[in-house]
Amino acid sequence: MLVLTRMLGERIIIGDDVVITVVDIGRGKVRLGIEAPKQVPVYREELLPVVQAPEPEQQ
Repeated sequence: MLVLTRMLGERIIIGDDVVITVVDIGRGKVRLGIEAPKQVPVYREELLPVVQAPEPEQQ
């Protein structure tokens, strides 16, 4: 895991087309703005699509 320190307004660039910007810091929270192409899904961890485990094969 890469851990970075950023100040308000600073950005992190991932690849050629994903930009994360620190837009607010306060009250124990950090707000991030994420710019990414429409084909790149962006989810909060608690809202990730549920992936069901494959059912065991029947013999």
